[in-house]
Amino acid sequence: MNNKDFGFSSSQIERKRSAFRVKSMMGKISHALALFMIVSILVPVIAFGATLGIKSYTYDKTTGNVTATVYSDVYDNVSGAVYLNVYTPDLHLLKKAYMTDYTNTETVNGVTYYNFTFNTGITAKVYDAVYLSGQYSSTVSSRVYATDANPDVPGCTSYCGGGGYGGGGSWIPPVAGTTISVPMTGEVNEDTLKNALASNVNVELTLSGDIALLPASALVDAVGKAGSTITVRSDNGTYMLPLTILDLNTLAQSLGIPLKDLKIKVSITKLTGDSAAAVTSAATSIGAKVITDAVDFNVIALGPGDKTTSIDFGKTYVSRSINITNTVDTKSVTGVLYNETTKKLSFVPAIFEVKDGKTVATLKRNGNSIYTVVEMNKNFTDTAFHWSRDDVSLLANKLVIDGMTDTTFAPDLSITRAEFAALAVRSLGLILNITTTATFSDVEASDWYATTVATAAKAGIIEGYEDGSFKPNAQITREELAAMIVRTMNYAGLKSNLSDSQQHALLSKFSDSNNIVWAQKEIATAIDAGIINGLTDTTIGSSNQATRAEAATMLKRFLSKAGFIN
Repeated sequence: MNNKDFGFSSSQIERKRSAFRVKSMMGKISHALALFMIVSILVPVIAFGATLGIKSYTYDKTTGNVTATVYSDVYDNVSGAVYLNVYTPDLHLLKKAYMTDYTNTETVNGVTYYNFTFNTGITAKVYDAVYLSGQYSSTVSSRVYATDANPDVPGCTSYCGGGGYGGGGSWIPPVAGTTISVPMTGEVNEDTLKNALASNVNVELTLSGDIALLPASALVDAVGKAGSTITVRSDNGTYMLPLTILDLNTLAQSLGIPLKDLKIKVSITKLTGDSAAAVTSAATSIGAKVITDAVDFNVIALGPGDKTTSIDFGKTYVSRSINITNTVDTKSVTGVLYNETTKKLSFVPAIFEVKDGKTVATLKRNGNSIYTVVEMNKNFTDTAFHWSRDDVSLLANKLVIDGMTDTTFAPDLSITRAEFAALAVRSLGLILNITTTATFSDVEASDWYATTVATAAKAGIIEGYEDGSFKPNAQITREELAAMIVRTMNYAGLKSNLSDSQQHALLSKFSDSNNIVWAQKEIATAIDAGIINGLTDTTIGSSNQATRAEAATMLKRFLSKAGFIN
């Protein structure tokens, strides 16, 4: 950051102070408690033309904790060059933060960054804001007090960096840090969020309640930057929202409002009472046990008068996480979605990790819903000694595959095109909410697979024949299965860039590769990804009918490759 960032010349910087206001993100307080905490930053013996500024800061009025990074280009890493005084509005000194409060310093290109953390020690009182003021003299103390009388300079009245203390000054919008505290109301300050996103790829919002209201005007620049993410964290869970999924102009138009009035509402709400009991009942009905809270993760567009519209995630899988109290066996637990309409649970891609001594389930899906984690121990009598036993048991516990009965799987039985389409849709965590069945001429609305086939077709997983049929009950070949798997991979974001020569090299290992009718590229891609192996070392068996065990094993490999299970 240079002098131009502040709107002052070097000579003006010599004379001026920069007052920074860090608003408390802990909700509204009564006027009776609306005192202000004033923090002055003093830099002794600052040379002519020096620059002093604040890179980032946070203030928690509940704990009294202050963190900040202050920078100066005067000296290279001079300990004690910056210190803090904490004042009440009547200029009573409450706290002096010495250089021992700095956690470390770092010098980059002649600019020294001072990182400090300290507690004000005054949590018995409630302070609505923190002011940070820079002073370029060791002989004059900079003290700022405020009554919110001046609309142009928030928090300032007769004095804001000028007056009897000399030098003059102006209030400057802060450069926010990577973490922003959000009050119970959910309101996020537009300038704070915009500034944070301008200098950080990921900005974290820490919720006091269940919601965050993001001003769309603060997101305009960030939505066009690859990788820009807002992580919303609360006691109920964490939501990692990629900003590239937000088409702000379209959302505003759909609500009939200007962009400046649009907000993105992110909510992370733990289910309680009858709602939580319904999720538990759904798990019990399939022999599963709920092992963590059910949480409703939701992102919508919001306008004045509580106008709302949904947000289309497209094919983008958005991560959200839930903490689990106990350690888990990843082979027997799965993330699930609870459908409030059907009252049933379905598989959600999920990874389980131990972080800071806690098990964290990260669930991935391209939509909103209610999520939890369940534990199962499903095995089949006819796979006990079968080569596919582990993969079949794993996917049964993940709710991706079903048995032919409660106790049998029939691993060597062939599988139909409709049956595998259903497995592919489940593996992606897609909700079956498509009502049309006109996609194929031989799929009737009354067929059990009608909605599944329509969903798979919309997702680009399946294609029909030239005559407009799908042949749902035909036995699927290994060639067709490989093609569906690769399309499922594409939907999940796993793209292949095999060249013609690479494709030829992969297929030439198999003596029967010339029997592949049309899916040469798809089979080569599946081989390259480790999804499909040959029937033998020298044969691929593309025209052979695929079995239920083969389908389960290929799906398991896909889910692992995509990072959808571990």
